[in-house]
Amino acid sequence: MGCEFVLVEKRGRVLWVTLNRPEVMNALHHARDAGLASIPSAWSLQRNLVEHLEKIWEQPDEGIWEVRGGRRHFTFSKVMAWVAFERAVRDAEKYGLDAPLERWRGLCDKIHDTICREGFSKKKNAFTQSFGDDELDASLLMMPIVGFLPPDDPRIKSTIAAIERELVFDGFVARYRTESNVDGLPPGEGAFLPCSFWLADNYAMQGRMREATALFERLLTLRNDVGLLAEEYDPRAKRLVGNFPQAFSHIALLGTAFYLSGSTPVGNRSGKVAPAPVAA
Repeated sequence: MGCEFVLVEKRGRVLWVTLNRPEVMNALHHARDAGLASIPSAWSLQRNLVEHLEKIWEQPDEGIWEVRGGRRHFTFSKVMAWVAFERAVRDAEKYGLDAPLERWRGLCDKIHDTICREGFSKKKNAFTQSFGDDELDASLLMMPIVGFLPPDDPRIKSTIAAIERELVFDGFVARYRTESNVDGLPPGEGAFLPCSFWLADNYAMQGRMREATALFERLLTLRNDVGLLAEEYDPRAKRLVGNFPQAFSHIALLGTAFYLSGSTPVGNRSGKVAPAPVAA
């Protein structure tokens, strides 16, 4: 879901920070599982975040790409709302933290059911960018990565196939079809590099190792002389475009490298062990 501004007070001084509640919940979940030292107020903060999310998750928003074309019920935003509740439940159960578990479990199920019902287009045979439409969005490649559905689920497989047909250009993945006017900007942009790495992740999770490796190696050739990547790549002009250097692209690169090595990657936000690579 889009970033929101919140106030943080430190030593009597008020600071502005941006916050994405589901991503924060996921990060704190992984930090706790990794054994990082926790401060007493950490769980209280998480509870406050989740309790606010309870009130707003059914509202439309601007989505992961923070588009200018108007608020919608973006499917990926709902997926990340599910992530926040699922991680909160998992932490409360594992570490004996005080929480309204029955209510949060119910919300997990409700959000999951809503996404599977409203975010999947029978006509397209794929999860779509927002509820009630047939446009695709490469952010949906994150669904198996965050553990929303397993990589071998037929709906995930058909979504990947649809993205391959409609959003892969010159061997790289676009975020969405800019002709749809969803972002309120003129059509046209480069391939979004994190999305291309996410497609490689999905290939690896499904045992399609040749395809995963080939895409990963193609992406590596885009790095500049000191190994840095931008946000996007223009395959026709053959140059990096957009924000540079882009941390998002490098985080995605690391995640794919871990998948291909057979390790549990930092990009595997589900907190589950990645499936072992299978020769394609």
